[in-house]
Amino acid sequence: MNLSTMPLIAANGPAAVPSAPTPVPAARTGGTGAQLFPELDLSSLGRIGPTDARAMSKTLFARLATLEEGSHECSYVRNTLVELNLALVKFAAARFRTRSEPMEDIVQVGTIGLIKAIHRFDPDRGVEFPTFALPTILGEIKRFFRDTSWAVHVPRRLQELRLRLARARDDLAQKLDRDPTVAELATHLQLTAAEVSEGLLAANGYSVSSLDTWAPDDVGESPTLSRRLGYTDRALEGVDDLSSLKPLIGRLSDRERAILSLRFVQDMTQSQIGAQLGISQMHVSRLLAHSLEALRAGLLTAD
Repeated sequence: MNLSTMPLIAANGPAAVPSAPTPVPAARTGGTGAQLFPELDLSSLGRIGPTDARAMSKTLFARLATLEEGSHECSYVRNTLVELNLALVKFAAARFRTRSEPMEDIVQVGTIGLIKAIHRFDPDRGVEFPTFALPTILGEIKRFFRDTSWAVHVPRRLQELRLRLARARDDLAQKLDRDPTVAELATHLQLTAAEVSEGLLAANGYSVSSLDTWAPDDVGESPTLSRRLGYTDRALEGVDDLSSLKPLIGRLSDRERAILSLRFVQDMTQSQIGAQLGISQMHVSRLLAHSLEALRAGLLTAD
């Protein structure tokens, strides 16, 4: 992700998603910074301390409110505000330094949050910009990790539900001195049992295990997961035979099909079949033998 290739933020509108502009130092603006802010020294933004940065940001936000959206001066002020407050992004990104993502990527994602904060900030509310911007920057970084750290993609709703379930499980486990049930989690979070079950199932997609992971079994051995997955389904061996038998069975009479069903599906004896159909056991035997011989001949002919 290269923020220097992204366009400047849109003019206005809550649906607009601001992108990261490339901060433009005052030295490269042909004197624009000095003309706009003769009272400020913008020649070395990177060496300005937090106190001075906060005071200069107030002046820049006040001037930004008077500039026409989309003008060169407006873009310059916003770019300068981004560069002036990059220390906030680095401060927020430092909280995630133990994560596996490169720090450069985290800083770039945090810069997007800084731009959103600049886009939404209203100095008339009396809130300091760092106080307003830091939650937005942290939220953008956390959203980035939520979207990229899952092994399997699940909807945002279930990602957030997983976090709520994790916190609720910890709280209830301390109170109950045991793992809470699905019903207890549902009551605690004011959800249905089905929603809790869905969230618990979705949580399995957060991380995956390698098939080479050792998995001890009940007899004390430690085979890998790959050696414990899968088994031979004996029923698959009869799929071809069943497919071949289906049209042959359709050629039998209704009574012959009934006898086959009673014998091999309901596992009835020949005497029981005869009693149900009102015929002798010997007659059942002859009909059964005739049906099986017809099916066998049909299979041999098909081969």
